[in-house]
Amino acid sequence: MTETTQTRNTAGRQDGATSQGGKGAPGTRGSTTFADTVVAKIAGMAAREIPEVHNLGAGMTRAFGAVRQRVPGGGSGVTQGVKVEVGERQAAVDLDLVVEYGAAIADTAADVRTNVINAVERMTGLEVVEVNIAVGDVHLPDEEEEEDESQQQERRRVA
Repeated sequence: MTETTQTRNTAGRQDGATSQGGKGAPGTRGSTTFADTVVAKIAGMAAREIPEVHNLGAGMTRAFGAVRQRVPGGGSGVTQGVKVEVGERQAAVDLDLVVEYGAAIADTAADVRTNVINAVERMTGLEVVEVNIAVGDVHLPDEEEEEDESQQQERRRVA
């Protein structure tokens, strides 16, 4: 079940005055809701924009994500490794990262945190109170060949 959160649009008049017969400015009439998956997708995409991030998700999460991507209608896995808690005006994000070998992990985490906060706040208007990052693995250059071989074997078994 997907949770949704409502937020009031605070754009418009600062003095609380109304226009046109007490109805209020058009930007203040009504509310906007965000499903948790919306914020999770924004955070996942923003994290992946950082070049030193190889992937998101812990080992088992990535394995389930790979299987889910092969199943028709299983989804793209954009939210893999991303958990969010969305309130009325605030959001918190938890990310599981796999970084490239050689990257300065502390700097990479800071870049991811900044990019996620900027993207979520710009696109939703929610205040991001925290972005918690857990680095679960380091991707080594020679692991690419091993992953390709194991994926090919898995495809043969599924087919």
